[in-house]
Amino acid sequence: MNHRTDSLHGIVDKWLGPAAAMPAKIVRERAGERRCVRIEVMRAADILSMRFFRHGDGSWMVFPPERRRPCMGERASHA
Repeated sequence: MNHRTDSLHGIVDKWLGPAAAMPAKIVRERAGERRCVRIEVMRAADILSMRFFRHGDGSWMVFPPERRRPCMGERASHA
């Protein structure tokens, strides 16, 4: 399991530059089990928008977490 401790603020600063240099609009979104945040930043002539997804280990990434897949497990037999 991945144990990243970067905050969302730190990740946004990494991708977009220091927050003090540009105001950002933050929009929380949810799609089923997935939680994500859309960050919109005004640039000279346009708006830059990025999504950051919350992963099961608490980290924030620019890609969504993998979907849970069905799995088969062993059952202990009680004889």
